Amino acid sequence: MDSLPEHCVSAILALASPEDACRLALVSRTFRSAAQSDIVWDGFLPPNCDALLARLVRPLKFNSKKELFLSLCRPQLIDSGRKSFKLERSSGKISYVLSARELSIAWSDVPMYWTWKFAPASRFREVAELITTDWLEIEGQMPTAMLSPNTLYEAYLIMKISHRAYGLDVMPSQVSVELKNQVVFTSTSILQQNHRENRDQQRPGVEGEEKVPMEREDGWMEVELGEFFNGAGGGDLDEVVKVSFKEVKGYQLKGGLVIEGIEVRPKRIA
Repeated sequence: MDSLPEHCVSAILALASPEDACRLALVSRTFRSAAQSDIVWDGFLPPNCDALLARLVRPLKFNSKKELFLSLCRPQLIDSGRKSFKLERSSGKISYVLSARELSIAWSDVPMYWTWKFAPASRFREVAELITTDWLEIEGQMPTAMLSPNTLYEAYLIMKISHRAYGLDVMPSQVSVELKNQVVFTSTSILQQNHRENRDQQRPGVEGEEKVPMEREDGWMEVELGEFFNGAGGGDLDEVVKVSFKEVKGYQLKGGLVIEGIEVRPKRIA
């Protein structure tokens, strides 16, 4: 292996994934040297990397493209702190978190229904907490061009349930994903898993598997909103994906839901 010219090895590594490039660096000295090359790691960065760097809240310092890549594998605030962006370390694919301020939340500008507050555990400046409403509707959208092409994505609502919560387990919520003005995924979810048995007893005959909140590594909870495939080219800026979470049929008062945002990330295939 060490007899191969380094530029040839760099060309080989550039065709691999970031994860494979790190593994191949263990093969020989030539591979290890080539695996540090800017040529290799520049290919793992998104095509619009310069534009993304210009949107960072805090500029990054780096001495190589590999350092830059690894820095972008950690969540970075962009767009005045209203979004979070990162690269998947194994593949270099893009994921985003839209803050609550980037979402369309029905009645969120009415203090009687929602309050905006600082949450120490949140990556964003503020989160939205539901005080009371009988109409829960949350929607997020983004251009598909912001995402990695030829990638299966999944979307999640990042949330918590406060100790004052009520009415969130009475009716299931509807979740959906819309791509190119067509619904490509739809399902139902519940926000308080521990009350599922009682609620099902009250609503006999409900069919289908409901999404339930799961704990995240960052201490928040997430509930799946759906998945979609972002095709070749990633679309143009006029092409958007919309994800939504709604409970608009029950008309029961509910409160205590805390919204941090919506995450759109590459789906991990087991």
